Amino acid sequence: MPDRLSGLGVSPGAGAGPVRTIAGAVPEPPAGERHGGDAAAETARALAALEEVAADLGKRGDRAGGEARDVLAAQAMMARDPGLAELAGQKIADGASASRAVHEAFGVFRDMLAGAGDYMAARVADLDDIRDRTVAVLRGLPMPGVPDSDEPFVLVARDLAPADTALLDPAKVVAFVTEEGGPTSHTAILARSMGVPAVVACPGCTALAEGTVVLVDGGSGDVRPDPSAEEVTRARAAAGARSAALAATGPGRTADGHAVPLLANVGGPQDVAAALEHGAEGVGLFRTEFLFLDRTTPPGEDEQEAAYRAVLEAFPYVVVRTLDAGADKPLGFLPATGEEPNPALGERGLRMLRRHPEVLAGQLAALARAARGLPAELLVMAPMVADAAEAREFTETCRTAGITRAGVMIEIPAAALRARDLAAETAFFSIGTNDLAQYAFAADRQLGALSRLQDPWQPALLDLVALTAEGAGGKPCGVCGEAAGDPALACVLTGLGVTSLSMSPPALPAVRAALAAHTLDQCRHAATAARTARDASTARRAAREALPGLTALGL
Repeated sequence: MPDRLSGLGVSPGAGAGPVRTIAGAVPEPPAGERHGGDAAAETARALAALEEVAADLGKRGDRAGGEARDVLAAQAMMARDPGLAELAGQKIADGASASRAVHEAFGVFRDMLAGAGDYMAARVADLDDIRDRTVAVLRGLPMPGVPDSDEPFVLVARDLAPADTALLDPAKVVAFVTEEGGPTSHTAILARSMGVPAVVACPGCTALAEGTVVLVDGGSGDVRPDPSAEEVTRARAAAGARSAALAATGPGRTADGHAVPLLANVGGPQDVAAALEHGAEGVGLFRTEFLFLDRTTPPGEDEQEAAYRAVLEAFPYVVVRTLDAGADKPLGFLPATGEEPNPALGERGLRMLRRHPEVLAGQLAALARAARGLPAELLVMAPMVADAAEAREFTETCRTAGITRAGVMIEIPAAALRARDLAAETAFFSIGTNDLAQYAFAADRQLGALSRLQDPWQPALLDLVALTAEGAGGKPCGVCGEAAGDPALACVLTGLGVTSLSMSPPALPAVRAALAAHTLDQCRHAATAARTARDASTARRAAREALPGLTALGL
């Protein structure tokens, strides 16, 4: 075993403890296994098992709350996919047992989606987890899952299923290390939301023997087996300094007083408490999809108004993203025009809403009503805006609905390159770094094999952020992608001219501490150093060298 493993650090902090691995893998049902002859009963068993798994995922999401709720709701939708059920039924009609039919149907489903270029094709861990859970139900086997332990441990796995990750106890799991995954994988997103150090895309980590003590640095991506007592002591001392810095409260600002509002990404009223607890100054990304999932018709305006008002009553400043449907978030009442060979490049976000203007009109009307009489500042933005014409059309639609502050998300490179044109038509920008990287590098954001190209430290991505901030011409230009929650990158984004940062609530204290430890000039110097680099790892290293306060804080 090498003295050091290296992966991609996706959730900052340090954790040390013995390795524990995911146990209880569900064996593949025997090839050629057949049922006893009653195809109808066997089909009913398969459908009941899929529904049981979907319901369990939904309950886990409700218990976990936050971003985990959205992740598991999407996974439950996969389990309830009618195409999957139909495929399993066909195989059962041909004689396959329910468990074998489900196993084969998932295989066909994945291959079919991969051929279509769908986002879900990259979510292998999610699909495998649903398959294994369904087979376990059908065969009366224990569910795969996280091991029990009487002491804190480092969880190591090939990849982690959202259903397991969402309910982990941060007091027991001191760090995650996975062999697969990327910076925007579900493991990374949930680790950041929990505040647990995490390293993904770490080759060789699954060869670590059970019980081996490892030291995990979720910032640098280093994993050190059998660390010395001195190394662990230093890491724990840094963690202590970090804890003290994270206890600071107040608005986001640099050491010399430059204000950088720190906002929260929320998925609904259930996330308000966490955002307030971690000191969010407002909401920079209110995802509204939770209202529309698992429905055959859109929610009524009254239902929407109540949900929006619950968030608007809690904060002085709320940025709402209109429904972002399509691609990996298909909705039955918003069908695409026809077959989409590559849904990621098809009708999603504003493109979908332009085809269904009644849905957008209902959402905007509910938002306008929800804000009426409240002191909160309501800002509404559209996802997947490509050019100035779309920005102008959305702004006019908002104005008709009584919403005066309309903005756009910058997720498409064309919008970043022509930001000045879009700024003339809209009130503000919000940069979605996850999708902007995906489209800039032609690299699916969920595909671990391409995680290098999804790294938000890529200099080309930083160039696009800088162009957008400059093109905003003094209008607000925030970042609401996962990059905002990285303390070092938050300083760099500030140096690039970004005016606010929105992130998972648990990431707010670390970003607040990092900004408070550096002046605006230091942030600008770090941004220049990162953009001058030729690759992501060099950019990260150069920026951190220009930000000495990070080391002192253990960030």
